[in-house]
Amino acid sequence: MRALGASRRAQATLLCIALGIATCLHLRAQTFDLVIANGRVLDPESGLDAVRNIGIAGRKIVIISSDRLTARQMIDAAGLVVAPGFIDVHAHGQTPETYEFQARDGVTTALELEVGTADIDKWYNERRTGRLINYGVSIGHIPVRMAVLHDPGKFLPSGDGAYRAASPTEIKEITRRIADGLEKGAVDIGAGFAYTPAATREELLEVFRVAHQYRVPVHVHIRRGIAGLQEALDLASTASASLHVVHINSAGLAQTREMLQMITDAKARGLDVTTEAYPYTAGMTEIQSANLDSYEKGPDEGFAGLEWPKTGERLTRETFRKYRQMGGPVVLHTNTDAMVALAVNSPLTMIASDAYWENGTGHPRTTGTYSKVLGRYVREAHSLGLMDAIRKMTLMPAQRLETRVPSMKFKGRLRAGADADITIFDAARVIDRSTYREPATPPVGIQHVIVNGMPIIANGQKVGSALPGSPVRAGR
Repeated sequence: MRALGASRRAQATLLCIALGIATCLHLRAQTFDLVIANGRVLDPESGLDAVRNIGIAGRKIVIISSDRLTARQMIDAAGLVVAPGFIDVHAHGQTPETYEFQARDGVTTALELEVGTADIDKWYNERRTGRLINYGVSIGHIPVRMAVLHDPGKFLPSGDGAYRAASPTEIKEITRRIADGLEKGAVDIGAGFAYTPAATREELLEVFRVAHQYRVPVHVHIRRGIAGLQEALDLASTASASLHVVHINSAGLAQTREMLQMITDAKARGLDVTTEAYPYTAGMTEIQSANLDSYEKGPDEGFAGLEWPKTGERLTRETFRKYRQMGGPVVLHTNTDAMVALAVNSPLTMIASDAYWENGTGHPRTTGTYSKVLGRYVREAHSLGLMDAIRKMTLMPAQRLETRVPSMKFKGRLRAGADADITIFDAARVIDRSTYREPATPPVGIQHVIVNGMPIIANGQKVGSALPGSPVRAGR
C-alpha cells in the first residue's frame, strides 16, 4: 500500500500543472514519509539552485517546493547543500565495508565497470540479501579471459590470462560469454588492455563489435599514454562502438592535456567517447599485475615511486620482487598535482573514484574522492564551480548509462519522480581526511545520505541497519 501511495503521489506531482492549482494544493497537504527542509537544492539537469523543501514518499521524490511540507520524519538542511546522490562508475571492492566507506563520502550508487565480472547472475545473486547503497557491474573482458584461458589469478590475471594469445576458438568463446553477460543484464562491457597485454587487436576488436551489437560502452583501462588512447579510439571507430576511458589522469600523466584534446577531437568526429578522473596523484594496483611488468626492465630509480602501503616504505628492485611474490596492493606515485587538476577541472570528465580496498588495505580515494573534489577544487582552489562539480558526480554518469539501463534516468537528478538518492553536505567545511597510510579515515562535511528514500548517514555517521540499496542492471 505504501509503494502504491507513493506512486500515485508522484503521478499527481507530474500532472500538477495540467490538473490545476487544486491538485497542487492537495499534494502539498500530504504527509510525506520524509521531508528535507530549508536546504540549498542543486539539480544539474534543470539548473535549479535555490532554497527548497523536498517531499519524499517511499523510494521517490514526490515534490520540490518553496512551500512548507509535512512529514513523519524531517531533516533540517538549513545552511547545507542538497544534491543528487553521487554515482561512482569505477568502484572496486564491492563489499559491505567498502559500501559504507563510500556512503560516508556521499556515494549512493557504486558500479564496478572496469574489471567487472565473468558471471553476471552470480554477482548480483551474491548481493540479493541487501546492500547499503545501489550497486551494479559490467561483464568484464579481463575475468572472462581469465576463465576461458584458465588463469590462476583471483582479481587480475597473473598467468595465461595476461600473457598468452587466445586462439580463434578461444576468442569466439570469450565474445560469446561477453554477449551472454549482456543478455543477462550487465551494465556494459569492462576491459583493461594494460592487464591483458597478450590480447591481440583481433580479440579486442571482436569485443568492441559485441559492444556495437548491443549498443553499450566499453569501459576501458587503456595502455598508458597517447598511443594507448589512440589504440582504444581506433578500435571504437572501426567497430562503430561507444568508448569510456577510465581515469584519464592516471592513463595520461604528463600527456593528459594532449589526451583530453584527442577525446575532444574524436567527439567532434562523431565518436561516442567519455572519460573520468579521480583527484589523487598516486594510483594503486595489484603488484603482481602485468601492468607493472615494465618495472622489471626499468631503471633502479623507478622503484622509488612505488609505496608498500602496509609499511609506508618506498620500494627497491629487491623489495619489489619480494612483494611481487607475496602479492597485494601497491601505491604508484606517478602523477603531478597540475595534471590531476587539469583532468578534474576538464568539462569532459565525470568524477569516479577507482575505489580500491583489499583485506584492510586500500587507497584513500575509496573514502575521500568526492569530498576532496568539493573541498579542494570547489571551495579552496575555486577552479571548479559547485554546480559543475555536482554535474560531474551525478548527471554525467547517469546520462552515460541510461540508454543501456533505463532506471538511470531516475538517478543523478532532483525532480519529482526521481529516485530519492540524495546527498546533503556542508559546502563550507566538506573535506577529505584519508591518507595513503590511513586510508579508512572518513571525510567531514557529508552530513546526510539517503538511498531510495531511506537515511543511511546522519550527521556523518551510519544510522540503523537498513540495506536499501538496489541493483543497477539492464533488462534481460
